Parts: sequence; structure tokens; C-alpha cells
Amino acid sequence: MELEGSSLVLGIDVGTSSVKAVLLEPDAREVLHQETRDTRAGLESECGAQGKEQDVCQIIRALNDCLAALPRERLRKVSRIGVSGQMHGVLFWRTSQACHWINSENLRVFEPKEVSRLVTWEDGRCTTDFLSSLPQPQSHLNLASGFGCTSIFWYLKHRPEFLQQYDAAGTIQDYVVSMLCGLQKPLMSVQNAASWGYFNTTTKTWNTDILGEFGFPVHLLPNVLDAGCLAGKTSYEWCGIPQGTEVGVALGDFQCSVYSSLTESTEAVLNISTSAQLTFFMPEGFQPEDHPSPAEAVTYFPYFKDRYLAVAASLNGGNVFASFVTTLAQWTAELGLEISDSDIYSRVINAALSVHDTHLTISPTLFGERHAPESRASVSSLTSANLSLGHVTRALCRGIVENIHSMLPSHRLKESGIQRIVGSGSALARNAALKQEVERVFPFPVVYGKDVDSAVGAAMVMVEQ
Repeated sequence: MELEGSSLVLGIDVGTSSVKAVLLEPDAREVLHQETRDTRAGLESECGAQGKEQDVCQIIRALNDCLAALPRERLRKVSRIGVSGQMHGVLFWRTSQACHWINSENLRVFEPKEVSRLVTWEDGRCTTDFLSSLPQPQSHLNLASGFGCTSIFWYLKHRPEFLQQYDAAGTIQDYVVSMLCGLQKPLMSVQNAASWGYFNTTTKTWNTDILGEFGFPVHLLPNVLDAGCLAGKTSYEWCGIPQGTEVGVALGDFQCSVYSSLTESTEAVLNISTSAQLTFFMPEGFQPEDHPSPAEAVTYFPYFKDRYLAVAASLNGGNVFASFVTTLAQWTAELGLEISDSDIYSRVINAALSVHDTHLTISPTLFGERHAPESRASVSSLTSANLSLGHVTRALCRGIVENIHSMLPSHRLKESGIQRIVGSGSALARNAALKQEVERVFPFPVVYGKDVDSAVGAAMVMVEQ
């Protein structure tokens, strides 16, 4: 169906730390308005520091706030909604009682009801030993902690009564689409299904036979559609958006970020947000091997129209820098001083910009890596001459970039015909020292895209697919 000339497209990204909404004019592909809200949704997990869980009510509150801040008269012109969000994670809900629609400040919004916490992609409760005890998937993607199916297996072993409370599951973005459309059975794109594990992207089916043999609750698995398909239409008016507005099946935030920025097969995208990814297009017709090496750092993510992206996906990106800033804030507080995280952030970047080179080396794998879960962060070549804040920050920025480069080196990019790097992501956008390190490490021209983000990509998919 063609979009009417006066209609607009809403793009939404439900990220790890924030929610973003954009209004896109479809003909010019121009972002007319955008709003972002931090979710502040982190919760203490029953698994201690290894567990990473978020409050779904906080996330949806941030989403509703984003919509409420957009111009009401333009929301009435929205004819399609594209939704992306953080991949791999899982939450559970009871289909008939998962949300309720209310009037809040003259706006119709939904609030979560019978919904679990979100177990995010950063969750580390599935140890290497636990993962090795699971059945081998029929998939080209290896299993990892934080994947939806591995988290469900963890609950099946450690808290089976928990799973009995719910009859549906999905990513946070799948939940949003299900609530908007009033779906009785969740729908999931191939992109999000692949990110859960135990999904065959060639046949586009779950490994139900393998899972069923091990008692896995296969009834929780969503039905799967190709990325770019419609999931349904809005069941209610939402913040002024008309009832009956078309909603696309939820997409992966990574693929949408790439969609908003990557246009040429000779380009690679380096995205540094909470995590970090380096990616480029694989040729049409490419099919990944069924059983990859567990130690292989490059994986292949399903994209659109049966194409794949070669991806070096690091668990260590802006989250490492944020941990550094948080640590400095804690130290200053212990010294009896008060300074905000945002002030520390800007000051450490300025300190790094005053240091053009350093012999200090920081391996930034604070959160391990999926291909090397036992890896840990380290500092070396420390001397009295490089203990300054500038040297440490410079070395940390360099380490983040060199880590992703080690996963997908320049020579491999050149062999694949790459001639230019497109930089994207919130952490890269706000950190000039990180940009300098990207330009130092990669022997390619580096450009920084305009409107490069997942919310814009989700909207563009709904225009073009």
C-alpha cells in the first residue's frame, strides 16, 4: 500500500538505556521531529551482578513520554509505525492481561500489567558450563548468555514455576508491537528470532524438535515474519495516532541503524553505542555455514530481503566508558566531593583530547565477549608518566576501537572491497577522542552519518519495504 502524500511515519527505538521516537516525512526522508528519554530502568537481579534486568513499566513510561512530547497535530497524520529495539533479550507476559489502556493528561496510552522483568542482552547468568549443557542448535549462530532461548532454558532449570505464570514471550520491541496491535500471539521478525538462538534463518523456523526433546516451552515462541512485513494495525488511538494505523513487525536495532546509514556495498558501518558493532553487506545469495566455530568473532546477522550482514559484535562499547565515568564519580564522592556524571564525562574527554598519544594500553573487555566469554579487562605498560586522567581516557578510547578492530581487521575489510567507514552510535557521536581513535586505527576515510540511528531506520523500513 502506498503512503498518502500528507502522511507521516513514526519510527521508534526501544534501546538499552533510552527510548527514541522520530517523525519522518516519507517523500524527502526528512526527520521532522525527534524525542529521546532515558529509561533508567535497571533493576537488581536475583542473580546478583551477573544478572541484567530492566523494569518494563519504566521503559513504556519513557516511550509514552516520547510520544507525548511530539506535536499532536502531526501525530494525527501518522499512517505507519516502525519499531526497533534491543535484540536478544526476553520478557514474558499473560496475553489477555499484558497491558491496560488509560487516559493520561488527555492522551490515550498503555501501561504494562501482567508482565515480567526484561532479561537483557547483557545478562550473564548463563555460564559457559550451563551453555555447554544445552542442546546444539540447528543454526549458523552460536549460543550466548543473554539470548532469549538460553535465558528461558535457565528459568526452566532454576525456576520452572516462573515460566508457568506466562503464555507469551518476546523482545521488548515485540511486546510493544503486540500491545499496540492487540495480538493474541506475539509476532517476531527473522532478525529478532535469530538473536534468540535456536532459529534457522534459511528455513525461517524455530528448532522446535530439538527444543521439544529437552522440555523447552515451545508454546512461548512467537510466530515469525520476514523483516519489513506488517504485524497489524493499532487497536486504539495512541497519543493522538489514529486507531487502525499500520504497524510493522518489530526489528533489530542494529539492522535498523545500518539501514539508516549503509547505502553502498563498499562501505562498512562502525556503530558504538552501549555496545559496538562493525559490519558490512555480504553479497546477494550468500548463505552462512550451519555450524560456525565458537571462537569466531565475526557472525552473520539476517538483514532484509534474505541478505546478511557480516558483523563483529562486541559487548564492550559505550558501556565500558560509562562504567569508567561511574567509577570516577564514586571515587570523587568517597573523597567528599560532588560532581555530576555529565560533568565528569565532558572533562575526561577534554583531558583525552589534550593527550595525542600514549604508551598506556587498556584491554577494555570488561563484559567479556560472546566468542571469548572468559576474557577480562586489563591495563599494561603503566608508568608514572602516563597515570594522568588524559592518558587513561585516551588509552580507554583506543582500547575500545582496537578491540573491535581485532575482531574484524582492516585487511579483511579490504579483501571484502570496503573503501569507507560510516561512523554511527550515541557513544561515538558525543566523544571526540573516540572519533580520533577510529580515524587512527582504520586506514579508510571515515564519515559520520546524519540521522544515523535505529529509530530513523525503523521509520525508513516502513516507507521502503
